[in-house]
Amino acid sequence: MTGTAGRLPHDPEALAALRIPTEDDPWRVLLSGCMAGWPCGVDGTSYGMEGAAGWLATCPRIRRVPFCPEDVGLGTPRTMPDLHGGDGGDVLDGRARVLDEHGVDLTEGMIRGARAMVEHALAQRVELAVLTDMSAACGSQVISDGCRFDSPRRFQRGVGVATAALLRAGVCVVSQRDRATLERLRERAEPGYVAEVDALDWHRQPWYLQTFG
Repeated sequence: MTGTAGRLPHDPEALAALRIPTEDDPWRVLLSGCMAGWPCGVDGTSYGMEGAAGWLATCPRIRRVPFCPEDVGLGTPRTMPDLHGGDGGDVLDGRARVLDEHGVDLTEGMIRGARAMVEHALAQRVELAVLTDMSAACGSQVISDGCRFDSPRRFQRGVGVATAALLRAGVCVVSQRDRATLERLRERAEPGYVAEVDALDWHRQPWYLQTFG
């Protein structure tokens, strides 16, 4: 399983180490393709996720670097990948697999997409990544435990395959649901902005606490 290092909601030192961006030298932020409005979801849509990017979509001190590892590794449209037997770190280490809803093994394609995302991130010199949680590729707090179409759906704490690869490459990661961390990032990126004091990161929100205790 992947630890907390580099996951900004759990790693205050990594968060504090981020520089102050400017319009001349903006943060280079890796963004899940669906949050950039790309039609790269399993069904060929963006899942309506472009709204999840919020202030990141318009801030002049952010240079957005979109990428979809599932599209690169598996193509679009595609069947639904989910993690079986562990999280993304376990997949990279050969201890877990990625299967679709029909039981077809998608592990090789998911690893290929994850490695491509890391290569792109390093080539673009990204400083952090804002990724879609609960994704088998981009999840950083919560992922499915087995097929998401099973009833009841099971969840696990952990990261997706691409997120695990990014963390190992030294790229800091936050999810679109980590509101407190995103507020702190916005405070640094937008002069005069004051972070919402009541904002909660995903692992402190009621659903997470009720699910995992």
